[in-house]
Amino acid sequence: MNPSVVSKMDHDSDRTFFYDVPEDIPDIRLDVFLFTRSTGLSRSKIQALIRDGNVRINDSDPKPSYRLKAGDQVSFSIPSLSTQILEPEAVEFGIIHEDGSIIVVNKPPGLVVHPAPGHSHGTLVHGLLQHCEGLSGIGGELRPGVVHRLDKDTSGVMVVAKNDRAHRRLARQFKSGMVKKEYVALVHGKMKGEEGEINLSIARHPKKRKEMSVSDSGGRRAITVWEKIEGFHGGFSLLKVSLKTGRTHQIRVHLSHMGHPVAGDPVYGYGRKWWRKHSLFKKGILPTLERQMLHSRRLGATHPDTGVYVEFEAPLPADMERVLQGLRRMDLARNG
Repeated sequence: MNPSVVSKMDHDSDRTFFYDVPEDIPDIRLDVFLFTRSTGLSRSKIQALIRDGNVRINDSDPKPSYRLKAGDQVSFSIPSLSTQILEPEAVEFGIIHEDGSIIVVNKPPGLVVHPAPGHSHGTLVHGLLQHCEGLSGIGGELRPGVVHRLDKDTSGVMVVAKNDRAHRRLARQFKSGMVKKEYVALVHGKMKGEEGEINLSIARHPKKRKEMSVSDSGGRRAITVWEKIEGFHGGFSLLKVSLKTGRTHQIRVHLSHMGHPVAGDPVYGYGRKWWRKHSLFKKGILPTLERQMLHSRRLGATHPDTGVYVEFEAPLPADMERVLQGLRRMDLARNG
């Protein structure tokens, strides 16, 4: 049995602090500045909150290393999480590969990666604690072993670190763009051309704090490369999508901005009510889509122990296969 991982946090609602940087401010990093404001948080926790989009400077997302300037307006939100004891739980997920340093999993759609407000139990992390003897502690009490994440309703390949050395080596690869990340996405519309690249910065949405958006200024550089695999007469395209950067909701935001949102995406695309009125659903050709049709198909990286490049692949989940089969049957009937 794995030892419990304990995290003690406030029961109170989110706390938000606002600071106007004065004229006589010394040359100081953002994370250091917030650490000295007596918030009761460690500097590493503050850095994590900054990277997660909980700190804004002049309505843009900064890095922890950002150096403050006179006149900067800083907002700092500390999310609330009730006291949690991370106990191992039986959670279903596929294992593609496992050795002494990493676990490569096939995350099913609908599974949250780690505990967060509203998801205190039944996450992938709970299942990993049940499965193995130990995980890296670098990700913190609520994210042991988590080097990178997939959205709740995105399926596919994820790599998890069993020890701190593996975590650090994998994290460096993700940060430097050395990891190969290939997805399959079913999107609305007919793509113009067979392939393309989307190079548009992404930032926290200025009004909807849980969403991201394309930004002309203040965002982080984001590059998405797409290639058409298959087109359907029903008004959909199947794409292979590769990421050169790893921003939150990057694929969903970029494709939606281009007018081709991921099918079934309730945030950046068309919601469930739209799908229930869709002609293909009414005719029984397609099921109503309850999640975005986005799958992490392939991940490649240098193994943290051997230094050898390895790739792992996860087959399409059953719900995506059903949708694609329905579209193909419709095309066959149309062409027959």
